[in-house]
Amino acid sequence: MRPTHTATLVLTALVLAACSQSPDAPAGAEATESAAATTDDSALGAGISARPVATGTPAASGTTLALEGLGKLAIGRPAPAGSGFAERGAQTGESCRMITSPEFPGVYAITSGKDGPVRRITVGQGSAVKLAEGIGVGSDEAAVLAAFPGFVSSPHKYVGPPAKELVQPGRDPRLRFEIGRDGKVGTIHVGVMPELGYVEGCS
Repeated sequence: MRPTHTATLVLTALVLAACSQSPDAPAGAEATESAAATTDDSALGAGISARPVATGTPAASGTTLALEGLGKLAIGRPAPAGSGFAERGAQTGESCRMITSPEFPGVYAITSGKDGPVRRITVGQGSAVKLAEGIGVGSDEAAVLAAFPGFVSSPHKYVGPPAKELVQPGRDPRLRFEIGRDGKVGTIHVGVMPELGYVEGCS
């Protein structure tokens, strides 16, 4: 074979090889880029809350009280700006503070120190707040026991029988009901110990 013919064949092979690849990226670059986009979900995580919801308890929203809190007010976290909850009136101590909101009449929360995490939320007279089970202030004791049959009964601290307290057993956060002599719910508390057991605000 003549040298000029051999050179022509080699040149043709090089041109064909160059045309088979993308001019902007090496072979396989598109596949690698696509795989990276599929497995990298860091952008998807932005704006998604990782906060867990308590087992068996729907997320708190609006006027529904749940183990994790009430609306924007969450057990274990400071009251967020814009929630409406703030200190109002005189406070009895530095380690325990009480906050209220005009949006939730009949409701107050206990925090651990000023601007500290919420330890308990209390729903009392004049409040429309209810649990997801439909139980609120004024509900019958029978309705509470039907929804929460495992709750432990104990004497009420200030009111004589048949008034009592019904407390959820187990780990925090938990529920505590105060039942009046009329057999109806007078107050509902949700929170963690020892604040859950306080009988008079911060004491």
